[in-house]
Amino acid sequence: MKLKYFSHSAFQIITNSGKIILIDPFLDGNPTSVVKSKDVSADYIILTHAHGDHIGDSFSIAKRCDSLFICVNELANYCANKGFKAHNMHIGGAHNFDFGRVKFTIAHHGSMTPDNQYAGEPSGVVLSIDGKNIYHTGDTGLFYDMKLIGEMNSLDYMLLPIGDNFTMGITDAVKAVELANPKVAIPMHYNTFDVIKSDPDEFKKKVESIGKKCIVMNFGQEIDL
Repeated sequence: MKLKYFSHSAFQIITNSGKIILIDPFLDGNPTSVVKSKDVSADYIILTHAHGDHIGDSFSIAKRCDSLFICVNELANYCANKGFKAHNMHIGGAHNFDFGRVKFTIAHHGSMTPDNQYAGEPSGVVLSIDGKNIYHTGDTGLFYDMKLIGEMNSLDYMLLPIGDNFTMGITDAVKAVELANPKVAIPMHYNTFDVIKSDPDEFKKKVESIGKKCIVMNFGQEIDL
């Protein structure tokens, strides 16, 4: 299985069976993304919430690739009303797909579509694929139930924001790693805009200081999981 980081909160997972999953594919309007939406494909698109920097280019990708959206109920309905395939879920619920298991978690943030429609609760998501558990926290502040999420899922990788202002900053993100106890932490949602400038190497040093492993992925980098 391969994990690719486009930048911001946008990731691609390619499973061992060849299924392609995109998470929050904000690419064309993203000044730090090294690829454009025309360069990527998706069998599935997972959205953590409806803000424009997370819905991003998902509609143009889904139209070209006939992708299935996986998201919380209200956001899934929004996608379906736009003419796309969608699988409705909600926080605390899990479902088995042909690539693996998806379970949505809470996230402390907001969720309004670019055209100002209510899109349900923001979320994080735990993906259980090819024997690995990957926790993409979505945009969120720190919350103590991250400890419970880690205890119940034995996390291999935790993808979490460090950019501050709209989400956790470095200090809170390090605490989140301590609570969730993943094998590897990967920072995201930083340096896209001036207001979320943050140093991922500082985060890495602080995570390592509490005895945990951190991988800082370059924008556009792909790693084997």
